[in-house]
Amino acid sequence: MRVADCGHLLLGHVSSSHITAPEKTSLHATAEDILEMVTAYLHDGNTFLSQGDWVNALAAFCYGYGWLHFGATTGYFEMQSVFCPVSTPFERAPVSLCGKLEEKTGRYARLLDTARSAVIASPAQGTVMHTAAERVLAITAVYARQGDVFRLLGQPQDALACFSYGHGWLDAAVRSGIFSLVSDRDLFTV
Repeated sequence: MRVADCGHLLLGHVSSSHITAPEKTSLHATAEDILEMVTAYLHDGNTFLSQGDWVNALAAFCYGYGWLHFGATTGYFEMQSVFCPVSTPFERAPVSLCGKLEEKTGRYARLLDTARSAVIASPAQGTVMHTAAERVLAITAVYARQGDVFRLLGQPQDALACFSYGHGWLDAAVRSGIFSLVSDRDLFTV
């Protein structure tokens, strides 16, 4: 998949999302916040892309998708269709950006590992929201492992997509209150 196409798809998905919670409720406000963050990452990705920064555009779009899928899966809003950007291989990076891609991919792998160990579930064990927190941790673990596999296969663009997507899930969950931070607050948008 082309990085630009990922951005176009993200725009369509965020535009067609519908908040299901009643207005003037905490759930509605959280849904609005999540969609605002997705829109911000979409804007960032498009800005990077317009500047020829393919690497940061890829990371921003996939991060935004992580936020979007967290919100939809948790029930803050509905989406017409669910598309996962890491389910389709991305185009290879331009040769001029390969060094930047390798550096960012390694850094994002470390950031995701650090972020995963910096959170604890806020809701009490046995509650529905504690189960939601466990699900987010399982999802981020899957994408961290998949990113590592892609790195070993020499597909750093797909690895970066996985690390960014997984971190987006975790960041959205922290911002929505499902996790408390025990360290590394600077890795999250709280």
